[in-house]
Amino acid sequence: MAEDDVVFVGSKPVMNYVLAVVTQFNSGAGEVKIMARGRAISRAVDVAEVSRSRFLGDVQVKDIQISTETLNTDRGETNVSAIEITLSK
Repeated sequence: MAEDDVVFVGSKPVMNYVLAVVTQFNSGAGEVKIMARGRAISRAVDVAEVSRSRFLGDVQVKDIQISTETLNTDRGETNVSAIEITLSK
């Protein structure tokens, strides 16, 4: 899997990320990872489901990884939840 086949989900609308996922698959990617942290996790799940159900019927959820990452902020160290959803053809 190339580094290009990763979509980082942030605060943009869901359809922006869905378009990125669909574009990756249409350009020949066999797998695409959708990654998000914190409040963007629910948006990442929406991206995976909308991509799979509306645009890419032949794509399945291959793997889901959850973790906790420690970030250094101005208020000290903070734990942030993270998710990594792997879609494959």
